[in-house]
Amino acid sequence: MNRVVLIGRLTAKPELRYTGSNVPFARFSLAVNRTFTSASGERETDFINIVIWRKQAENVCNYLDKGSLVSVEGRIQTGSYDAQDGTKRYTTDVVADSVEFLESKAQRQNNMNNANNQMDNVTPYDYQNEASTPSVNVENDPFADFGDSVSIDDNFLD
Repeated sequence: MNRVVLIGRLTAKPELRYTGSNVPFARFSLAVNRTFTSASGERETDFINIVIWRKQAENVCNYLDKGSLVSVEGRIQTGSYDAQDGTKRYTTDVVADSVEFLESKAQRQNNMNNANNQMDNVTPYDYQNEASTPSVNVENDPFADFGDSVSIDDNFLD
């Protein structure tokens, strides 16, 4: 059985593309926190490539943005190709059967505003003192402490 269930945040806004036969698809990366912390007390994150097809790809591109919290159900698919330099490259993607939106646009905007407001009240000393780092008050978001923003080169998704 090949079944995957993930909950995480989009690392960038998905882009809608079409196959040669005009079938819509989208690729995006999902940041998923691990359930445990490292020896230094930090939570590590995995970045998982997702591919979604047809109407759901259109919905994902129309309604989700960087930072959106989603649940993805699908299957793992592996593949390989020959790179331009002659080396063999291997790929692993989750082909999504469904993507469920776990927060509304208003909730996401409210979470971002709360984080920005708390950062406005931080003094330069606070950045040097980890104990005084502000926390974001988010009620139902298990990934609220996700951390810094993520920047991924566009070539990474191709």
